[in-house]
Amino acid sequence: MVAKIGTAHLPLHGGRAPWWLFKRMVKLSGNITEALVYEYGASEFLRRISDPHWFQALSCVLGFDWHSSGTTTTTCGALKSSLNPEDHGILVAGGKGRASRRTPEEIEAAGELFSLSTSSIEDLVHYSRMVAKVDNTCIQDGYQLYHHVFFLTEGGEWAVVQQGMNQEYSYARRYHWLSSKVEDLVENPHQGICCDSREEEALDMTAPESKEARQISVELVQDNPEHLKKYFQSKPRLEVSQSSLHDYCPELNLPAHHPVLNTDLTDRDLEVLKRAWEIQPSNYEELLGLEGMGPKKIRALALISDLVYGSQPSWEDPVKYTFTHGGKDGFPYPVDREVYDHSISTLQDALEQARLDKKDRYQALKRLEGLVSGEQKKIKKNTNV
Repeated sequence: MVAKIGTAHLPLHGGRAPWWLFKRMVKLSGNITEALVYEYGASEFLRRISDPHWFQALSCVLGFDWHSSGTTTTTCGALKSSLNPEDHGILVAGGKGRASRRTPEEIEAAGELFSLSTSSIEDLVHYSRMVAKVDNTCIQDGYQLYHHVFFLTEGGEWAVVQQGMNQEYSYARRYHWLSSKVEDLVENPHQGICCDSREEEALDMTAPESKEARQISVELVQDNPEHLKKYFQSKPRLEVSQSSLHDYCPELNLPAHHPVLNTDLTDRDLEVLKRAWEIQPSNYEELLGLEGMGPKKIRALALISDLVYGSQPSWEDPVKYTFTHGGKDGFPYPVDREVYDHSISTLQDALEQARLDKKDRYQALKRLEGLVSGEQKKIKKNTNV
């Protein structure tokens, strides 16, 4: 199925890349990709584009601000402009905002060009949709997706780079996906997630600890959801014959509305659950894929599974301090210099082989050299300490 490779936190920057820079980014990104695919194949390109560290290095080599949220949208935009499915055997579909909603039709067009079967094309469209659903609905970390790019090779392999925005803190979180042998889309699809901060609380229905909560969520929907109303009362029930605490202790100042669960379901929300009941989803992936099954309903079912059945979902942010090359401070493990050097040499080879003007190649190599020397100084300093 699929595996998520990693996540990066980036501050939101306004504006856009100037045209003189962007057109050079298009040229450089296209030539780097051509050289990389020629040397290592399209599968290796997908593997590296799904690595948040390699993606970040590529963005820096292209000349973009190293920590800006614009590295995602601009780098993906440059790759989409430079790669032609007919010439390169790689499709770059989707994009930012409205462009992301055109992903399915772009996948279908490329599927026909690549002579993929109808069922394969349908599966690819399904993966594109479900990857977004998992990150926006199963993982409720406060980041609303606004960017979704789908990379597809003529062999049917794919990768996804998408980004969410946290309006409160003005930060973006980037999610990378890669098609692989993971058997379950909704359980533990992450191979490694990296960022500088962790949310204090985030609902993660993909965690292994949430497995029982996922199963009970499906069972709650398979039963008539009408009985779920009592857990989400928007207004207090008035019982004339029932005494209240206020009758015995007038000084108590309690709120008029205090539902059992801190989530209110509207009649419209309950209608969505009723439609799901009529369909009778057989597993959590089917439940998640139903129309209208958004974050609010997923969260409500998770809360009921905890309240009624004691099946607590994971509230730990899935972001982990794990890195492709290790951490410079030795956490969670020391830098694997062999892997690190291989990544550097791959990118450097691609630059040297790319069909670029001498000046552009020199400037790109200098940017790469600056990145490498900076990281090596940090590692050496930490080692001496």
